Amino acid sequence: MTTTTTETTAVRGAVGTAHTRVEGLAKVTGAARYAGEIPFADLAHGWLVVSTIARGRIRSVESGPVLAMPGVLTVLHHGNAPRVDTEYVGMLGAPDPTCAVFQHDRVPSLGWPVALVVAETSEQARAAAEALVVHYDQEPHDIDFAGGHPDAYPLDGHLPAVAEKGDLEAELTASAVVLDAEYTTPEEHHNPMEPHAATARWDGGRLEVVDSNQGATWVVGELAKLFSLDPSAVRVRSEHVGGGFGSKGVRAHQVAAVMAATVLQRPVRVVLTRRQMFSLTGYRSPTSQRVRLGADADGRLRALEHRALSLTSTVHEFIEPSAAVARVMYDADAHHTTNTVVRLDVPTPTFMRAPGEAPGSFALEAALDELAEKCGIDPIELRLRNEPEKGPVSGLPFSTRNLRACFEEGARRFGWADRDPRPGLRREGRWLLGTGTAAASFGAGAAPSTAVLTAEADGTFTVRIAAADIGTGARTALTLVAADALEVAPARVRVRIGDSDFGPAMIAGGSMGTRSWSWAVLAAAKELRERLALGTDIPPEGITVRSDTTAAIGALAQKERHSFGAQFAEVAVDVTTGEVRVRRMLGVFAAGRIVNPLTARNQFVGGMIWGISMALHEEAVRDRASGGHVGADLAGYHVATHADVPLVEADWVDDPDPDDPVGIKGIGEIGIVGAAAAIANAVWHATGVRHRHLPIRPDRVLQAGTGRGSVGERDAGHRR
Repeated sequence: MTTTTTETTAVRGAVGTAHTRVEGLAKVTGAARYAGEIPFADLAHGWLVVSTIARGRIRSVESGPVLAMPGVLTVLHHGNAPRVDTEYVGMLGAPDPTCAVFQHDRVPSLGWPVALVVAETSEQARAAAEALVVHYDQEPHDIDFAGGHPDAYPLDGHLPAVAEKGDLEAELTASAVVLDAEYTTPEEHHNPMEPHAATARWDGGRLEVVDSNQGATWVVGELAKLFSLDPSAVRVRSEHVGGGFGSKGVRAHQVAAVMAATVLQRPVRVVLTRRQMFSLTGYRSPTSQRVRLGADADGRLRALEHRALSLTSTVHEFIEPSAAVARVMYDADAHHTTNTVVRLDVPTPTFMRAPGEAPGSFALEAALDELAEKCGIDPIELRLRNEPEKGPVSGLPFSTRNLRACFEEGARRFGWADRDPRPGLRREGRWLLGTGTAAASFGAGAAPSTAVLTAEADGTFTVRIAAADIGTGARTALTLVAADALEVAPARVRVRIGDSDFGPAMIAGGSMGTRSWSWAVLAAAKELRERLALGTDIPPEGITVRSDTTAAIGALAQKERHSFGAQFAEVAVDVTTGEVRVRRMLGVFAAGRIVNPLTARNQFVGGMIWGISMALHEEAVRDRASGGHVGADLAGYHVATHADVPLVEADWVDDPDPDDPVGIKGIGEIGIVGAAAAIANAVWHATGVRHRHLPIRPDRVLQAGTGRGSVGERDAGHRR
């Protein structure tokens, strides 16, 4: 193929230079259509009715009066809904009964779908749904979660439940310094800006679903199995997605929409309300974590134990593998980690940004800080003294591990050398000031994907891949990768995503999306360049090639593959109110080759801001009497807002992955890892009191006081 010298020079720098989002104009002008607003002829609207009890059976659904209401077309429930396959094996392993709605009269949790009302308009459907009377036979429920629950049991997830090496008790006994502490994190919710929405219709015997999801391939596979269809008979489109964070997989609303479209033989749309999202789209389980550390006098670990308990529902097992992060971070002679769950009468939790690592890093990194205090060693120095040369448990080599460089650069920029290690000394008026740090790690995987690349007759190129851009900038990153691979300007590349007809591809999850998709795009570009180099004329329909990275990814040698980072935070604690304010944060990451610095920095900063939310605000509280949430909305569930967000800076060190053709690792989730711990460690430095339970609310600060009397007493002394 031929390009001008100027163009080639400009293009070879596409990857690694800042580019605004290629779809940015469409989004800010409203031209980008989301799943809940794409028009369809003869569209009907469904509204889910959810249970008002936490455990029991449906005795009856009084649908007669509702069917007589204006515009109502049907009411689906367990007595009349289409049957689905409840024994299929899904993409993520075991069958997921939470998707098999209206199949029985059991109610396993408050907010469980019990009916779908379909009407001509959304307003009619909502009015009828709110008028629907459902009678229940209620049973006693149990939602109480606490550490040491007698019914807890180990559960394998995407990682083994238990990993052990060495004699833990012997090494603890031989240690000069021992720490034994429990840390807890509350239930937390995704709350993407765009609510979950899906429209289903049958088109010439083929099921089409327009959806907001994190992977069209994933949704096709699940729906095909549920409804006993060949995957080729299902098409899923999801062009624009307003956030997901792990929540936008296959959910009840998609299945209900397909059922209604099948019954009515017309398009049906189901959109969830914000309140329904609290019970129908998953969440992060609360955790109770026990960390035991034993070290020599010089701070070198002899023993590391991390035990984590989370909850799951009574209908589907899901584990938050919080203890697994310890298997990567620090070396120790004895290394024991265990992830356990307890079944309760609650909705099923699911993946949420940095599942496992986010809550696990809070416990582990807070514990390392406590150990550093006991040893009288700087917290960064303690971490660096325990840097492993290979996987602490697996024994596998690291692809790269540049955590030391992150801490060195972060400490320099944050001014760590000027920090007085003694807590409770810095003060500005009524504010106590402190700084803290923590390490971060998240896996850097890749999964098989396919891509289709066409050289168009007009000299442009079209990439088609079933990727999902959930706000991360993936569409733009793939444009830059394709442009570099083809040696053309990014303006000559058009990337189309979010359509299952483009072929199977990895989901947007696990920080694996852009890495997996880029690999496929690069492979397709290489083949296309070889064909074009033969001097073949491009016909009107273009020249198209398809790639499949299954064999290449399967041939990768086993290694510990992770992104790493160092988090720094400065906080101010109000001695009169107990309020904690984060004044500044810095994150420095080693996360592979950065494709687009503009959107990458946005991802890092977004994760760090979520860490502020996690440390100080987020907490979903359940009412014991009803089994449901107190304040299941964005008024009652507090997140960090503009007033809470200080100066947040993110940067990175050079860290290309030598085993990846582009050098990518993954950045979507590591920004939140360690952020809450850095803030909690800074609160200790400000007040002299450890907070082992999130969020660090004002009432908890006031009740805990400081290491030298209560906060109020210290303030009174200051005034005197």
